[in-house]
Amino acid sequence: MDAPPLSDTEIDELQRRLDALPPPLEPLDVTMLDGYLVGVLLQPRPVPAAQWLRFVHDSEGRVPPQGLPLERVHTLVRRRHAELDRAIARRDWFDPWVYELDDDATPSQTVLPWVAGFALAMAHFPALMALDDAALTEPLAVLYQHLDPDDLEDADELLAEIETLEPPRDLAEAVEGLVNSTLRLADVSRPRSEPRRPAAKRTRRR
Repeated sequence: MDAPPLSDTEIDELQRRLDALPPPLEPLDVTMLDGYLVGVLLQPRPVPAAQWLRFVHDSEGRVPPQGLPLERVHTLVRRRHAELDRAIARRDWFDPWVYELDDDATPSQTVLPWVAGFALAMAHFPALMALDDAALTEPLAVLYQHLDPDDLEDADELLAEIETLEPPRDLAEAVEGLVNSTLRLADVSRPRSEPRRPAAKRTRRR
């Protein structure tokens, strides 16, 4: 039986536990973590947990101090990983862990941490980006339009595609872009035999 999705209380607990990790560790926050997990799951070959978990509690993958209790963090993160894995495999809608900032924040600023987490996964696990498939360009552009163009080195084709895009009008549209782009990338890196139907959009919990 599949484990249930994390509740809001469990997400808050996960954030507290990540915040409590001692220096020099630089753990991901839950929004960046969510994008990171999606990036891990979109690799054309499964990434072993021992490889991807090390970047959850430190973005550089440094070894945590001996005896540091990480079991609960890993349990919660593995549950989210499994939930996202099921959604991606089925090409179902999922609710990204993206939360509204202050009233002045643009949609791009709000989803930026999620996209930064995705980009972190691409940096540590580059197999998806190494695929030679033109179908990757547009969904990657939808995601990477939220990053600073200066962060996209040697990506002329991707930058050219980004120039053709209109910024999302609101947060709902930006979040929809995250999910739809994820599933379109999965069509390339994790193909299924049957055609994909558009994911049914659900109401975000938070």
